[in-house]
This record gives sequence, C-alpha cells and structure tokens, in this order.
Amino acid sequence: MFRLDPEHTLRPVRSGDGAALARAYSDNRAHLAPWEPARSEEFFTAEWQERDVRRTVEEAQSGRSMRFVITTRDGRIRGRMNLNGIVRGAFQNGDLGYWVAADATKHGLATRAVDAVLRHARDSLGLRRVQAATLLHNVASQRVLAANGFTRIGVAPRYLEIAGEWQDHVLFQRLLEKSVTEPSARP
Repeated sequence: MFRLDPEHTLRPVRSGDGAALARAYSDNRAHLAPWEPARSEEFFTAEWQERDVRRTVEEAQSGRSMRFVITTRDGRIRGRMNLNGIVRGAFQNGDLGYWVAADATKHGLATRAVDAVLRHARDSLGLRRVQAATLLHNVASQRVLAANGFTRIGVAPRYLEIAGEWQDHVLFQRLLEKSVTEPSARP
C-alpha cells in the first residue's frame, strides 16, 4: 500500500472490490468513454467487475500483471493503475495503463500514483522497463508520463481500438535502471 497524499492511497486490487469498481466506472462513464475501449452494459455491474477482480488477482499471483486502485480514506475508488503484460526473461517489461476520476484530475494524483507504481515495478517486481501508450491528443496523460521520466519512442498507427475506433497512439518508455523520481521532485 502506498500513501499518495493525506486523502488517497494506492493498493492492489483485491477480492471484494467489484461493487466499488462498478460504482467508480459508472460514475466516470462519460469521462472515460473517449479514452477506453467501448464497454458493454454488463461491464458496469458489480458481478462483472467482481469476476474481473478474481481474474486480476489470479494474474497478479502468476506474475502476469499487477493492478492497483486509488482509494480515499472512506474506501471509494478514485482511479486505477495497471501494469499489464508483464514479460520476464531478457525483457523484464510491463505495460502501464491508468485513469483517475473526473473530479480528481488536475491535482497531481495520477502523477503521484504513476510514481508509486514505477517504484513498485522496480523495487518489488524487478522490472527494468515500463512502457505506456496514449492517444495522440491525450495531452494530460502525456504530461503525467513526462513528469515521471517517460520518453517518447514513437507513434503506432491504429494501435488500439478505443471508443469504437482503431486509433493511433504515442508510445513511451521509462527505463527503471536509474532512480525513479524522488518525491521532492514531483509536481
């Protein structure tokens, strides 16, 4: 568990999070729609989310991914941070994805949460590289990545199907061999 600020904590997804995730996704449905794959109605139910939580916990136990939620002191989920597609061997890499609730943006929460995930990826998971992709016009997410030392490595045409369309993405990477941004350097 990582304390992000006096009100927010980052912790791994755990069994029983389904209902809170369903509420968070439902509350942020319009906010997230332009940035995520098209979602079925079932996706927004506690049952679907709890099934996904079980899969998420199994993947974490097997080392294939590590997924986190940003929570408030009262337990509300205010965002997600995901390290997906963890590859070991000669690569030691994971793919970063994240979102923060609409009313929690522009306060540095995503920047602090990404920093915590990078520290965990390096210190606990032993990864040496984390990559991320954003839509070309997702300037806010690109700022979060830049604040955490990511560098742009290219553009991938029609990389992911987002909001029902195959869209181009900017690709970024962060090498974790050097120290992750120190807390005093965070915005």
